[in-house]
Amino acid sequence: MMRRLSLSARLGLLFALCTGAVSLIAGTLFDRASEAHFIELDRELLTSRLAGFREVLAGVDSPQALSTRRVALDTELARHPDLGLEVRGLRGEPWLERQPGGEQHSGGMSEATAVRSLDAPLDPQQPDGPQLTLLLDITHHQHFLERMQRLIWLTVGLSALATALLGAWVARSGLRPLRQMTELASRISARSLTERLPEAGAPAELAELIVTFNAMLARLEDAFARLSAFSADIAHELRTPLSNLLTQTQVVLGRPRPLEDYREALHSNLEELQRLAQMVNDMLFLAKADHGLLAPDRHPLRLEKELDAMLEYFAPLAEERGLVLSRHGQATWPADRGMLRRALSNLLDNALRFTPDGGEVRLDLTPFDGGVRLVVANQGTPLDPGALPRLFDRFYRVDPARREGGREHAGLGLAITRSIVLAHGGEIHCESDPGWTRFILRFAETPAPADDLRCASRDH
Repeated sequence: MMRRLSLSARLGLLFALCTGAVSLIAGTLFDRASEAHFIELDRELLTSRLAGFREVLAGVDSPQALSTRRVALDTELARHPDLGLEVRGLRGEPWLERQPGGEQHSGGMSEATAVRSLDAPLDPQQPDGPQLTLLLDITHHQHFLERMQRLIWLTVGLSALATALLGAWVARSGLRPLRQMTELASRISARSLTERLPEAGAPAELAELIVTFNAMLARLEDAFARLSAFSADIAHELRTPLSNLLTQTQVVLGRPRPLEDYREALHSNLEELQRLAQMVNDMLFLAKADHGLLAPDRHPLRLEKELDAMLEYFAPLAEERGLVLSRHGQATWPADRGMLRRALSNLLDNALRFTPDGGEVRLDLTPFDGGVRLVVANQGTPLDPGALPRLFDRFYRVDPARREGGREHAGLGLAITRSIVLAHGGEIHCESDPGWTRFILRFAETPAPADDLRCASRDH
């Protein structure tokens, strides 16, 4: 299999072909112009010499009369050694034939030979009389044109070769960023995702490609960092319940115990297993969301009724802590009731846990042209702005003390909430300022682009 030419070689050959074609066309035009110029000069020279020979041969009407003019004719020809002469009679019979330089001429004259001819009547007043043909030696012109043609071909060849080499060098220099990209891509690994291509000095045609390539590396670095953090987080989350199960089981089996102790140990293990099962189910739900497999069964819902039902569910917990729950506004929107309630439950549970005793949790429902806006707001300490970009990461918690895994919250609830909102074509983001933290959900008939969604999550 033939090896494919590199891009530099292809550009070099293309430059050579273009240069050779342009040089050949220019050389051919110059050669034709030079030949036409010499023809014009020769015609003018022959025309100017014609009057002198007509004067010498004036009145000649027969070979005998011509013989009386031989001396004057030879003198005139000697003055112009590059000229020859032919004189023919009325019926075309040759009376005199002299080649340029005095050589005998044979055969007809044409512009393709080494002489150029001019035919004219000997007497301008008698066009049917004896005819005169002047012959001009153009050997030096022919030699010049031949040298010119050789020079043109040499120029074409050298220009093509020089352009091919120069074009290949220029192309190779211009494509250096591509080679750098290839070298960088060959070095990319999990430990070298921080490398970037230099954007300064890059050609305009490659600048956008370099920016895109660097952006891709940045996304890969961010995704790998998130994946690494996710792996560590899930290891932490699984380590605590598994360690509890192992420890408690080993302790119970360490010596014979009453039946009630075994029953209590089994109930404790069941709680841990249920927590692990819930975590696995949540992870499966998020995996389906990541692959676009969530298919909401959407029906028109009175959203204020759904909110009131969720507030009624959380009312006992709120009363224990003296929290005020309120809902404002009403709207209708098509949604999956089960998914919607799961998302609202996560948001309300999150809000209640971060609201100080005696505080307020408020739900605001606002329809707008072509959509619905839902705000879940709670009083409390504002969030650190530096934590906002990661609030929606799986297993992420603002409180570092809870990083080793809690018995109630694994840090997946609001990640699930975002997946549900996105599955319904909406968007969610968080705003936090002194006194209030708001989770804002927006559903519209035309979903916002995925790249523009700002999502937030805190703890659930």
